[in-house]
Amino acid sequence: MTCDSRFAIIIRVTEPLKGFGGAGVSELVEDYDRGTYRAVYTVKFPGVVYVLHVFQKKSKRGVATPRHDIELIRSRYELAQDHNRTIEQHEEDRHA
Repeated sequence: MTCDSRFAIIIRVTEPLKGFGGAGVSELVEDYDRGTYRAVYTVKFPGVVYVLHVFQKKSKRGVATPRHDIELIRSRYELAQDHNRTIEQHEEDRHA
């Protein structure tokens, strides 16, 4: 087996997103080309990953996620919960 030095596997460590009280919402932060990008997702539900928001952090002050992004993430997390409940109910009905 040979290794092509043009490619590298980078494993990033994600951290829980603050403000969600351990709800299983994680954030991946990446710096690229003089910008900072964030991906927020949850793996709380079996068999599925919900990507809740991906955005470029534009503020140069502080590391806090802007309020409007937090509100959007919270709204999408609620939609993910609703969607997962629908999937679970469908599975229960199918097996009944």
